[in-house]
Formats: sequence, C-alpha cells, structure tokens
Amino acid sequence: MRIRALLVASSGALALSALAVPAAQAAPTAAPNVTFSNVKVNAGKAVVVGPSAKVTVTATYTVTKPASLSASSFDSGPMLYRGTALSENSEIISGDDPGTCKAVSTTVLNCTAKIQFRPTVSSDFDDLANGQAGAWKVGALAVPHSATSEADLKWQSNLGTVKVQRQAQLTADATPEPVKKGKTLTVTGKLTRANWDTNKSGGYAAQPVKLQFRKKGGTTYTTVKTVKTSSTGALKTTVTASADGYYRYSFAGTTTTPAVSAAGDFVDVK
Repeated sequence: MRIRALLVASSGALALSALAVPAAQAAPTAAPNVTFSNVKVNAGKAVVVGPSAKVTVTATYTVTKPASLSASSFDSGPMLYRGTALSENSEIISGDDPGTCKAVSTTVLNCTAKIQFRPTVSSDFDDLANGQAGAWKVGALAVPHSATSEADLKWQSNLGTVKVQRQAQLTADATPEPVKKGKTLTVTGKLTRANWDTNKSGGYAAQPVKLQFRKKGGTTYTTVKTVKTSSTGALKTTVTASADGYYRYSFAGTTTTPAVSAAGDFVDVK
C-alpha cells in the first residue's frame, strides 16, 4: 500500500509522489529536528473494519521540537506500517490530512489526527485487502513546508503496534422451542467476517467456537463444548435440554479477526 495522505507543502496537502522531485531540481532542506512520543491509535484498541464502510479513528501523539523551530513550519501525523522501519518504501496506512497540534510549551506539542481505513475500491485512495489484516507497527512522519524531496522528511519508527481486523458476526439458534427436559436440542449458527477483497461478508472456516449456556436468572455463561466451523462458517451441535436458559456461540478471535459472541437464544424447557 502506498502512502495516501500526509504530505504537505506550504501551499497545502500534496501526495508524496509530488515531493519526489529530482535532487538537482532543488537543494534539499534539513529534515525537521523533531521527535514523536506517546502515540496512541484508537486509544490503544484494535481497529475493526467491516466489509465496505470507511472507518475513521483518532490518534493522539506528542511532538518535541527545538524552541527555535516554528510549529507552523511543518506538518505531522501518525502512520501505520509494515517492515523493519518506516520509510517512503514501506507499506503504509495514514490519514487523509495532517494532524492538528496545540503548543503546551515552546518545545512540546500535543497533537490529534484522524486515520481512515477504506475496504472499498476507490480511485483516489488505497484500499484494505484481506492480506493486510493483523498487526501493524506505529510510526510518524513530519514534513516541512519547504520540502522538495523525500530527503526533507523526518520518519520515526517503533512507536507502538495496533491491530487492524476484519469485523466478525456470529449467530445462534436453538431448536426446538419449547423442549421437554432430557430431550435433544440442536444449536445452529454461523461465523462470518468481512471480506475486504469482495466488500461482502463470508464464512470463517475451521475456527473453534464455544457453545455456552446461561441458566435463566443467572448472570454468567459457562462453556458446554467447543465446535469447529464448517468450510462455510456454519456451526451445528446437539445438547440435552436440562433447564430454562440461553444458548449462544462465542468466538475468541484471532490476530486478524476480533472476538465476538452471538446473542443468547432462550429455550423454555418443560
């Protein structure tokens, strides 16, 4: 994924490719002497993206700079990346606009930025593909308004990690209802997750899912057994009816997919 946003000049936001001019065209300026710290993307929580809708999250960060460097002379923002170190050649997810900063002293800025995640095809922005779900490293970029090439940019790596995950959904249905005590209940369901390549949701195959029961009047679910999803994400198992209560399926999640639990389905046992 190429960098799709923060890249600025004094005249306004530019694409990174616009900064990549031949070195002979203009003498490079020094990269801004700033450092980034306290970077938090989505308050430290995983970013969960559905099959088609854009998701925008907030990132906060601190910039430390020399007192002699004007805060208005450069723009900055957090970047998610993969690879050894953040650079113009990294696989990157960034925001559409630079962050906004407030000076708390002559050397410290507290900043906020937005990062957009798009699973849908767009002619103007990069899009998420299924293979990009999982853990991303967090870095940041500062761009002086006088920048004429990538050599003028300040990249900083290893500022944290964040998961970007494919949204999951889970259902549960226990039948028959009502049922006689001691008789067999069949509990079906399905585990699906967002497919960013097709902009639809599809079954999540071969995943362990817990069947859980909560007795009527109780407050907690207990695990009855573990069932694996089929090639289409379907779930089906049987239990013996013993008491009124709620049955649900619960999925613990993976690196690429968040945990999810189905709504409990109440069964009246006669």
